[in-house]
Amino acid sequence: MIIRFKPGCRAAELNRIQDKIADLLPGAALALGRGFISVRTCRPELLGERLALIENLPGVHKTELSLKETCPRTLAAPPPELAGLFKKNAAKKFIIIAGPCAIEDEASYLAAAVRLKAAGVGALRAALFKPRTSPYSFQGVGGKGFAIIKKAKSRTGLAAVTEATSETQLADISRFCDVVQIGARNMRNYELLKAAAVSGKPVLLKRAPGATLKEWLLSAEYLIKYGNENIILCERGDSFSKPDPRGLDLKMIRRALTAAALPVIADPSHAAGDNDLVPAQALAAVRAGADGLMLETALNPESAIMDGRQTLTIPAFAGLLKEIRKLR
Repeated sequence: MIIRFKPGCRAAELNRIQDKIADLLPGAALALGRGFISVRTCRPELLGERLALIENLPGVHKTELSLKETCPRTLAAPPPELAGLFKKNAAKKFIIIAGPCAIEDEASYLAAAVRLKAAGVGALRAALFKPRTSPYSFQGVGGKGFAIIKKAKSRTGLAAVTEATSETQLADISRFCDVVQIGARNMRNYELLKAAAVSGKPVLLKRAPGATLKEWLLSAEYLIKYGNENIILCERGDSFSKPDPRGLDLKMIRRALTAAALPVIADPSHAAGDNDLVPAQALAAVRAGADGLMLETALNPESAIMDGRQTLTIPAFAGLLKEIRKLR
């Protein structure tokens, strides 16, 4: 941590700052520089709760924390144990999650699940609850869809990844599904993160558009602090410019992979918003080093209630998977 002083900071204020740091952070090593103090502590988790007390001191201009000090648990977390979850894809250390944007009915979802299993996916998208901008848009089939997920898992042997939009959904998601997804809209829903952490299931955490690496990893820090190190980070794209505003942030994938040992996958479907652009975005993510992909795929995207334009057909998905396997 760097503590920068206000211009004209007096010696008495400087001494008080050093004494207060020694009191708040026992054992911390201090190094005085020109206009600042560098602080190194073996307990960076203390910084968050005691930072305000340091910033309130007379003579302090601002404090600066490194990413390691901001997210100590996330950066120190070991790679999660996911080998049994994603079947054969985990052996290649590459995760493929695919399925419709949302489960709409039993027949079409089960048929898609069986064909996706044959194509070689590692897990199924199994969305029941959809957060929508408009209250009149399709919100998902809700809790009645758990019976469909149960049948799909029985027929395919694949894991199911299901988004939680409310804490009240987590008990049933934990019972019927294998991975709790925290969507981009809920990356900063800290009460939901706490509840997901104690669900006992791995968590797939999407980055909110515009979120910095620090903000994304701080959401992961919530999960780890409350007991869950089985985390998959998912980059789902940003808005850049009009009229074609969306795209994956490949630099963010690389930075997340470098910062932590957690797997980082990409969602090129939401990033592209157009199934003609999804393959290029997917392959770019693979080349950037992503550990996997989440792809919206359905039997008949043209008849989908939502996001059909960005959804791949099964043949298109199978063709893309062949290209991916050339790279990974």
